[in-house]
Amino acid sequence: MFKKIATVLSIVVASLAFSSMSHANHHGMKKDIVDVAAENGSFTTLVAAVKAAGLVDTLKGEGPFTVFAPTDEAFAKLPEGTVEMLLQPENKDKLVAVLTYHVVAGKVMAADVVNITSAATVQGQEVMVKVDNGSVMINDAKVVMADVKAKNGVIHVVDTVLLPQ
Repeated sequence: MFKKIATVLSIVVASLAFSSMSHANHHGMKKDIVDVAAENGSFTTLVAAVKAAGLVDTLKGEGPFTVFAPTDEAFAKLPEGTVEMLLQPENKDKLVAVLTYHVVAGKVMAADVVNITSAATVQGQEVMVKVDNGSVMINDAKVVMADVKAKNGVIHVVDTVLLPQ
């Protein structure tokens, strides 16, 4: 029971922390996925990587997209030098593969998770989806904030960078 209460409280706190980005310019939802992430301030590494990979126009496109967005802290958990290596122009293909592994075509809301065990990514591989002790997990990444809406899809904030096999 305590774990459930703690999980609910952590989701509420995370919701409050990310509430400024959760409505994408409130009712009109005029902001796309890239703008919502860029304006939040917790995704500077992700936004820099999207720019380096040349994916800005794609993620500003019509969509809809579901993005599992790792925070700056998630990128910091990678082995030292990994982000810098991926951002080098000669590693653009690897960077694109990592980033597109975080994107699912279509709009998958948190309520849909109970009906799926995996999802095909734009990169081509599938991510595993499960509920573990009240937390939604995408592979080994915990969803710390769900259903952040944008005009062209939805963002689910994750605490770990997803790496394709």
